[in-house]
Amino acid sequence: MKPWEIEARESIRDLVARYNANGDTGRIDEMLTLFAEDARLEVPGETLRGRETIRAFMERIASGSGRKPIHLLRHFIATHQIDLESPDAARGRCYYQVLTEDGLDHWGLYVDEYVKHEDRWLFAARRASVDGAVSGSWAREKS
Repeated sequence: MKPWEIEARESIRDLVARYNANGDTGRIDEMLTLFAEDARLEVPGETLRGRETIRAFMERIASGSGRKPIHLLRHFIATHQIDLESPDAARGRCYYQVLTEDGLDHWGLYVDEYVKHEDRWLFAARRASVDGAVSGSWAREKS
């Protein structure tokens, strides 16, 4: 493995960890810096393009917007597979689980496209699919 490949893989792992940590603690501004300006975020039923559209979505989710209040939110990822396409582009996928103060809420898969911009890896695209959810899950409520 070449040095740039090791650096890319570790930087991408850090990118995904920061997405989860910032999202779980409501640091929307910090989370948005992890996306390219023209990034795409796909969630069930919606495709969001660009940081400002993603911001509006994240703020809507953080505000509760018709959902029961959540006091604890934790995302966990596993089986993070990273495929380097070039020194500036990569793809990845990982399974995720979301826990709230009530326990396991929902789980699924992230499928990502990463781009290196000015020496930083960013999300060019992220698709989140939900594979399952517990009865009464926060993820099943209307947003």
